[in-house]
Amino acid sequence: MTQQTASADHGAHPVRVHAADPGAVEADFYDIKDLLEPDDRKRLDTVRDWMLDNVRPVVNDQWAKAEFPRQLIAGLRDLDIAGIQFDGYGCPGRGSLVAGMISMEIARVDPSFATFFGVHSGLGIATIMLCGSEEQKRRWIPELVQWKKIAAFALTEPDVGSGASRGLTTTARREGDTWILNGRKKWIGNATFADLVVVWAKDEADDQVKGFVVHKDAAGFTPEKIEGKVSLRMVQNAEIGLDHVRVPEADRLQEAHSFKDTARVLRTTRLGVSWNALGCAMGAYEAARQYALDREQFGKPIGAFQLVQDKLAQMLANITACQTLNVRAAQLQNEGRLTDQQASLAKMFSTTRTRETVSWARELLGGNGILLEHDVARFWADAEALYSYEGTREMNSLIVGRAATGISAFV
Repeated sequence: MTQQTASADHGAHPVRVHAADPGAVEADFYDIKDLLEPDDRKRLDTVRDWMLDNVRPVVNDQWAKAEFPRQLIAGLRDLDIAGIQFDGYGCPGRGSLVAGMISMEIARVDPSFATFFGVHSGLGIATIMLCGSEEQKRRWIPELVQWKKIAAFALTEPDVGSGASRGLTTTARREGDTWILNGRKKWIGNATFADLVVVWAKDEADDQVKGFVVHKDAAGFTPEKIEGKVSLRMVQNAEIGLDHVRVPEADRLQEAHSFKDTARVLRTTRLGVSWNALGCAMGAYEAARQYALDREQFGKPIGAFQLVQDKLAQMLANITACQTLNVRAAQLQNEGRLTDQQASLAKMFSTTRTRETVSWARELLGGNGILLEHDVARFWADAEALYSYEGTREMNSLIVGRAATGISAFV
């Protein structure tokens, strides 16, 4: 227990404040959780409790080792959150706002685990739901929802990132009822252990991008873990080799005919990364706030100093702005009205403000800000990856700029 002034009023009596005291505000400053139905709020609390009980005790150790706690995957089944934004085939059907807040809560404890979840649910399940046939949905979605199989999504290549819409070099050639895939993919989350990997490749016959579901034991499919990352270290990213990988026509996504269909998936997942970034900022703020209440200098907690309170206030402002932006975007998504430029604005803004927020958190902790034991260092490092993937800030700004002017500035 420490002392600090109750208000800016010089005549106020000092009161005792602790991190658990209502006077120490958590990151949901505008109570966005209250927008949800009671059952969904309960689900959100259950997810947060599960993360705190199961992921929080191991996350720093696993992050330092660049290992993923695969033993925890089975426990996700009872949470009933995979494919939560969709309806049917075993999906809970709770919509985009609930899905976004769940991603936010997971990232609030650990962005790496949120990325693992987002790849499986937001990319893997979403791609099959949006681009698969009815038969493919019935065949794959129930097992993915129950975490009996894990999904990955392979679009980016070693030499092709932002230019994926035009420049994919991975090829697909049809031979009868079989497709032959050749090429390489990079930065593919979950790919070292995923059972099903959605691979995007350019059809040699019509030069259009198509989607294929590749099974992990397919001959010629070789995922190799990417080592030496300094961000999202728990995520098992892989570089994948595809050497004459044979995929039956039945495993080609039947409703993926061009990159426009790929973009439909990316529109939803781009907003998901915006929610992840928001959760990352919230986690960093709350760790910094706790530190400010616990750390004493000159006979008082550092949270009693004006410069520290100023940083916390700015962090809360960033978080709250991102929350309100993401909430509105999710509402538009639920209505089927979310555009590419709206999703891009959310991702661009949230990741930029998160990067700023985690830097302030690290700064507030001083030298201790680079130690994993205080959590802020992990959020600080992980924000860098969130800032870049699912479209860099610059690429998303050009999508928004094109909408603002009617002029494309893409080369």
